[in-house]
Amino acid sequence: MPHYFITGGAGFIGCNYAHRLLGRGERVTVYDNLSRRGTETNVAWLREQHGPDAFRLLIKDVRDAGALLEAMRGGRGVDVVVHLAGQTAVTTSVQDPRADFEANALGTFNVLEAVRRLDPAPTLLYASTNKVYGGMEDVLVVEEETQYAYRDFPRGISEDQPLDFHSPYGCSKGAGDQYVRDYARIYGLPTVVLRQSCIYGPRQMGVEDQGWVAWFIIAAITGKPITIYGDGKQVRDVLFVDDLLDVYDAAVSHIDAAAGQVFNVGGGPENTMSVWAEFGPILERLMGRSIPVDYSDWRPGDQRIYVSDIRKAGAMLGWRPQVGVEEGVARLYQWVVGHKELFGR
Repeated sequence: MPHYFITGGAGFIGCNYAHRLLGRGERVTVYDNLSRRGTETNVAWLREQHGPDAFRLLIKDVRDAGALLEAMRGGRGVDVVVHLAGQTAVTTSVQDPRADFEANALGTFNVLEAVRRLDPAPTLLYASTNKVYGGMEDVLVVEEETQYAYRDFPRGISEDQPLDFHSPYGCSKGAGDQYVRDYARIYGLPTVVLRQSCIYGPRQMGVEDQGWVAWFIIAAITGKPITIYGDGKQVRDVLFVDDLLDVYDAAVSHIDAAAGQVFNVGGGPENTMSVWAEFGPILERLMGRSIPVDYSDWRPGDQRIYVSDIRKAGAMLGWRPQVGVEEGVARLYQWVVGHKELFGR
């Protein structure tokens, strides 16, 4: 029975993965400082679903190197580390770059050093981001009626795209990205970098500067004002959380091939939408009414378009998304409707 150690395991992605793993009988340690809104609720949900003693909960911080190493050594053998903990918003990183660096760059370094000291070394999956590619000003973009599009990359951006860290968040996550990749080369650790695009799904407590699909749904249902930064035509490839968890499983099961590799992980060109020009009508159909919005200036580091070329993950891991945009948005919408008490008014 493999033992999974999930940093940030009480967050949106982490609790969904813990739920999946516990459901199939795996051993799970959730390592989380519970600082994010909704994490305590997610822990309570996991206990309700699987029992109060079904998993080990450690309320600790990845910035504490000693606590992290002690937690991994005390876990009766760790087989897989899934590193999800960190600061997640570009805007927050601009406001407090030191805290962003410590949570993301230093936190990831601490995770790597703890893994390096285990024998045998566990598989390490690192949740990176498409923000490591920066604004990609050299990539030609055309403006269409409801979205931006790449002129020369119909399948999206591949892992060969040059890195260009933009914003403190891009720098801190990018530093972690490259450390994780290099620890496979220098120390032979079985690490995998997953450059994730826009992940969405149930138990996502989206806020204005992070988790935009969930945030728009939550705001529309609870009557909160919605502001569109930019013109609303900026495009993202969105990936439902269940599909992300499938690629985590695939990376673990194919670790001999995946170790040391970097994968772009998003919805790909088949699962794109512009943040309001196309998403707005979907949400209005679900709501059964029009939704008023305000517009404001573009935010720093906001790409006109980002779409992942996911063919490498398909070829090496046998993975591709299964949940389409309309289905995924409807599933998240129904979850928010059924849990309105979590969001207030």
